Amino acid sequence: MTSRRQSLIGTAFLFTLLAVTPNAQAQGVAPTPGTLAANPDILAAERLFSAWMEGQLAYRGLPGVAVGVVYDQQLVWSQGFGFADVKNRVPMTPQVKFRIASHSKMFAAIAIMQLREEGKIRLDDPVEKFLPWFKAKPAGDDDGVITIEQLLSHTSGLQREAGDHWTSYNFPSEEEIKRLYSDRQAAFAPNVRWKYSNLAFAVAGLVVEQITGQKWAAYVQQQMFTPLGMSATSVDQNVSGLTVPYMRRMPDGSRDVLPFVDARGMAAATGMTSNVDDLAKFVSAQFRRGPRGGAQILSTGSWREMHRVRAVDETWQSGSGLGFDFNRIENRTWVGHGGGYPGNTTQTLFQVNDKVGVIVLTNTNDANPSQIAEQLIATVGAAVSKAAPARAQTVAWDPTWARFAGWYRSAMGDSRIVLLNEKLVMMSPTSTTVGTPSTLDPLGGGRFRLMAPGGGGAIGEVVRFVEENGVVTRMYVGDGYQTRLR
Repeated sequence: MTSRRQSLIGTAFLFTLLAVTPNAQAQGVAPTPGTLAANPDILAAERLFSAWMEGQLAYRGLPGVAVGVVYDQQLVWSQGFGFADVKNRVPMTPQVKFRIASHSKMFAAIAIMQLREEGKIRLDDPVEKFLPWFKAKPAGDDDGVITIEQLLSHTSGLQREAGDHWTSYNFPSEEEIKRLYSDRQAAFAPNVRWKYSNLAFAVAGLVVEQITGQKWAAYVQQQMFTPLGMSATSVDQNVSGLTVPYMRRMPDGSRDVLPFVDARGMAAATGMTSNVDDLAKFVSAQFRRGPRGGAQILSTGSWREMHRVRAVDETWQSGSGLGFDFNRIENRTWVGHGGGYPGNTTQTLFQVNDKVGVIVLTNTNDANPSQIAEQLIATVGAAVSKAAPARAQTVAWDPTWARFAGWYRSAMGDSRIVLLNEKLVMMSPTSTTVGTPSTLDPLGGGRFRLMAPGGGGAIGEVVRFVEENGVVTRMYVGDGYQTRLR
């Protein structure tokens, strides 16, 4: 049994036993009666997670952690643990601000997609079209040009950085990036494999500046922060309310305090500051649908395109869309991004179908926010998913549909329609497995949509039945049909 599986089993066991009063150091907001936040199962999950989190702080010596859980347009729960400033005993709260580092990449990609919606750029445009100086030394003699899409999906082949700024804490200016870039050689040819690159997103930010004539910070403020009401979010400003950034824990238990570090020309890749409250607003924006305008910073189509997997690592457990990363957690795909900056490590993840998101912000380099996010998902996130209002079924089950169950045949093969608990499913009688049959989701008017986890065959197409004299005689699946046998 893996340690992760053991952890989840242990969590489930504790969930049934534990009733913990949150520590006084945990700073949160009392729920309003009758709201989702007041659901008893969610409150129990919060107590469980809080107990676990307080143990992490105590035994790992973590300074502070702020978390949030989002459902659709609600910040269901937020909490601070430990301290934003250990020396002065300043409590951690969800309002404390953090450098969120590579979260910035999501916003850089959104900027590109906004310009795409305006007809000012295409994803298949070569970067050189906008930045004539962008002429990478190819990894091979026959490499193609690097496109905008490849920058955003980490498939450009570009090296990770443009200098030693993660060790020197001296980030390059835009002019220095141009100079340094001339000496860089691509690690791989474009579109060959997934390779994470901060340099690629710094370049994407420069493309935005070139097209708009605005500095990066001004553009994201006008086009994203202000429309979404993200008043605590900024780019490379040493604002009030920032948490103290602590370095990793040394063998003697001490932690160095790091200075404020300006990302300068790398701002589009890693320069943002935010807090739990503001990131909750950003997560909620992923769940809204409609055309761009006002607080809808992108159209539904653009969101969907950004959330689509473009590249995966060799394990198929993580990868990238456009500016968004993907993680497989308990066989489900979570979208978002993490961040690592001197003294701050962070993670934001959301599940598009469930409309549930989690936010984890920490003020040290060794907190492992991804692990914390997974435990938050397994406890509070799972409880929120279960307790959230059920999605309205557009077409109610009609008991007369049971008549469609039966055996159907064509020259290409047979199908069996089976009734399962007010649902019709389709299976092949010759299949060697029976665990995951395709479903017939009702559309109304006697029509159904064939759905399954995969996308092969006629998945996603309309299923309809033909009746003659009150007897089902034929089933159309997409454009083809099968004759009813019995």
